Amino acid sequence: MSPSVRLRARRATVTPVASLLVAAITALSSTGAVATPPGAKAKGLDRAPNIAPPWLGPVSVKHYDGDSDDLLTAGLGALGLLTGAGVPNPATAPSLTAVELRRLAIYNNYRAILDIAPAGGYLSLYGPNVGIDGVPTAGDGKIAGTEYLAYANAGGGRRNVTMMVQVPAGFDVRRPCIVTGTSSGSRGVYGAIGSSGEWGLKRGCAVAYTDKGTGNGVHDLQGHTVNLIDGVRADAAAAGSASNFTAALTDAERAAYNARTPNRLAVKHAHSQLNPEAEWGADTLRAIEFAFYVLNEQFAPALPSGKKARLLRPESTIVIASSVSNGAGAALAAAELDRHGLIDGVAVSEPQVQTVARSRAERSIVIQRGSGAPYTAGSRPLLDYFTYANLYQPCAALSARAAASLQPFPAAFLPLAQNRCASLRDLGLLAADTLAAQADEALDKLLAYGWEAETIPLHVSHWRFATPAIANTYANTYGRFSVADRLCGLSFAYFDTTTGLPIAPPAALQGIFGTGNGVPPGAGIGIINDLNPDSLGGPVLETLSYSTSTGRFDLNVDGARCQRELVVGSGPAAERVRKGIAQVQQRGRLNGKPTIIVHGRADTLVPVNFSSRPYAAQSWLADGAASRLSYIEVTNAQHFDAFLPFPDYAARYVPLHVYFNRALDAMWAHLTEGAPLPPSQVVRTTPRGDAAVPITAANVPPWSAAPAAGDRITFDGRTMRIPD
Repeated sequence: MSPSVRLRARRATVTPVASLLVAAITALSSTGAVATPPGAKAKGLDRAPNIAPPWLGPVSVKHYDGDSDDLLTAGLGALGLLTGAGVPNPATAPSLTAVELRRLAIYNNYRAILDIAPAGGYLSLYGPNVGIDGVPTAGDGKIAGTEYLAYANAGGGRRNVTMMVQVPAGFDVRRPCIVTGTSSGSRGVYGAIGSSGEWGLKRGCAVAYTDKGTGNGVHDLQGHTVNLIDGVRADAAAAGSASNFTAALTDAERAAYNARTPNRLAVKHAHSQLNPEAEWGADTLRAIEFAFYVLNEQFAPALPSGKKARLLRPESTIVIASSVSNGAGAALAAAELDRHGLIDGVAVSEPQVQTVARSRAERSIVIQRGSGAPYTAGSRPLLDYFTYANLYQPCAALSARAAASLQPFPAAFLPLAQNRCASLRDLGLLAADTLAAQADEALDKLLAYGWEAETIPLHVSHWRFATPAIANTYANTYGRFSVADRLCGLSFAYFDTTTGLPIAPPAALQGIFGTGNGVPPGAGIGIINDLNPDSLGGPVLETLSYSTSTGRFDLNVDGARCQRELVVGSGPAAERVRKGIAQVQQRGRLNGKPTIIVHGRADTLVPVNFSSRPYAAQSWLADGAASRLSYIEVTNAQHFDAFLPFPDYAARYVPLHVYFNRALDAMWAHLTEGAPLPPSQVVRTTPRGDAAVPITAANVPPWSAAPAAGDRITFDGRTMRIPD
């Protein structure tokens, strides 16, 4: 069946069947029984009661009026998200209620995804007040509706993946739609509120969120407190299986760990010992199942048995899998896993997705950008390239070619970065003898590994804000290590901002659900090097610690080497890590499911050569003529739109979020109107050049329905060709 025939069949299924099912409500109200509409499947409404999925825990239901509180902005409105007026401060509040924690979480998660500066496009190109037609309104963007919250307990009370469905008051049962909002990064369940959450709610769709088993589960091992599903802190023993995350330690093990390393924290993504990424696709599908369940509970008529009917079903509902970064990777994984037709289309941005090439053809894929050297290493595992970056980025940032780096090292860090260069030379990881040559060599290593030249100004800021955190978290999670293992001598704790020494959790811990990103450092939590010599003060913040192998304060090259060996070395720990990596790799087999991927060429966190490019190429190879995947690569765009308020970022980069929204718009038009998907292409943007100059539509031009040859991305069965 050709794509056009399948599309016509899909459209014939969606609207008429939905109308017939709605007619069944009228039939029920007048006859007291559910009619089976003509053409419906043999298991009519009266034979298919709405049943909760077996993995679903108790469901909490809350209604928001769209004024004092709402689904999208927690009552803050577009301006409140900008100014922070009305947002509680956990450091000064005596305690925070679940309502306040939710407001704090929505505020911080929204701002963590988007450039919130009006000059950068907020309130004009995007934001709660901008309509689905892209035109700003005079409203505040609040959306009334109902929010459902529950655990998907896939681990006997141990895993507790948070699921949430938001159903806007404008949901139209005659044109039902669901959009997924799997959290980005390691964030909690509100992590996609500003990306696919906002788009779906504005469109009138239910949004199916999940924290995918990461989230802000923080176990204070000394105080023995944990987060509940709504973020409220509770005694771990009293919380029991209601805990978002409790480290798998006996009381005796915890006491021994506390005696050896007091005031430490266990964090869910790193220390659950479950490698949650292996389930991200399944979690996204479960979120969709949860959405169908609650939608039928809310809108379907009751059967004579007292149960609700299955009014809304996959065959009568448009479902788009979407999100950004890790959530985008989860959407692609869900689409590959989807064997029951839950997902109709995929629209994602900057996906963190890792593929495995098993066939000779897959291993022979070449990525050719312009006339440059071909890239043939394929999709590198995330921990591979992050442990590589963790070694070399601090030194590479000192290269003269990186002199225009954004958010450069503070003065106090410069000698530490210089020491890193010298230590790499002493360890045989660099060959050059002078500092300048060592920095150049380190940068050349990153470029040869697969980072694009556009990433050069970003290595220092990404190392400062992301690389060590991700290397540490994923080394732990892939190997399923316990917090008590202190992998590579590292742990998590709050710290004294002057000395770097670990301290007892402050009052701010109560707000970690709303302030944390699930992958420390962040929200006051740091990475502690427990192997810092006692003669130098003992355990201390990693960046201030001493490497015994080199005899230098060099940003802990010993820890970075240890993490790297988990990827390329041998031994039981490395075998555990590589087994975990293998569990999260995808094949790119989308089976013809319509898909749009957008990615920024300057992405330094999830570089295009390691993720979207090889994924698209492998998917085109796997699906062949049946493929309906469009890959859009955007110039002058990088991973963190939230960094754009920094002046140098604002001058050089455009918001990728604009293209994410366009991808969702295009997928919606494709599924509802039969509009063609955009051809794969490079979109050429124009940076503002000055942070004070407001962005306009001219800076972020639309992609082309018929791109010029110099912009078109092609694949000939072996080589993916990308124009410069």
